[in-house]
Amino acid sequence: MITLEKSAEKKVKEMREELEDKSQVLRVMVDTGGCSGFEYGMAFDSPKPDDTIFESGGVTIAIDPASAVYLEGCSIKFDDGLQGKGFEVINPNAKNTCGCGRSFS
Repeated sequence: MITLEKSAEKKVKEMREELEDKSQVLRVMVDTGGCSGFEYGMAFDSPKPDDTIFESGGVTIAIDPASAVYLEGCSIKFDDGLQGKGFEVINPNAKNTCGCGRSFS
């Protein structure tokens, strides 16, 4: 469903180490908003009964049914360089994306 590139995989694992509740997984979601109509979101959360749960690069990921429609085939990378964008979702299904990599239509 979603592939974490090595850079994102490494950063998510580092962030997860800081969590008090180690049972939480990475939730990737889509919500209305952003400069292109929809925006991506990520958070550590407990899985819900209707989530799709899978693993990429040793990271467990949860996606709710409404977001899954938009996220099929996406990859996520992390850029922390001088002009780094942080996490960026590369979505082959998006018709338009903004320069920040956080919103799409």
